Amino acid sequence: MAKVVKYRCEGCGYEADVYEGRGFMGQHIVMVSCPDCHNIEPLVVGGVIADSAPSFSSIVGRLCLKCGSNRIEEWNGKTCPRCGKRMLPTGDSKFWT
Repeated sequence: MAKVVKYRCEGCGYEADVYEGRGFMGQHIVMVSCPDCHNIEPLVVGGVIADSAPSFSSIVGRLCLKCGSNRIEEWNGKTCPRCGKRMLPTGDSKFWT
């Protein structure tokens, strides 16, 4: 089951939608953190997209969707990119395909 879970920082209140699971076409969303714009963004990897465009099979060489930085790294699932405090799920979620 694939879902989008809302996360909120307990320090500054920053919120991000975090994708979990695999989509209809086998795609997987990797959540990345950007040290330049201090956001968490989703990047599609794998699935039929990566079959036709191999550069989409990982986050190597990819850019931040918000600011275009090439310094993105996979988000650790717990640290706020803005203040460094803990991000926790709010309980809000919805399905994605």
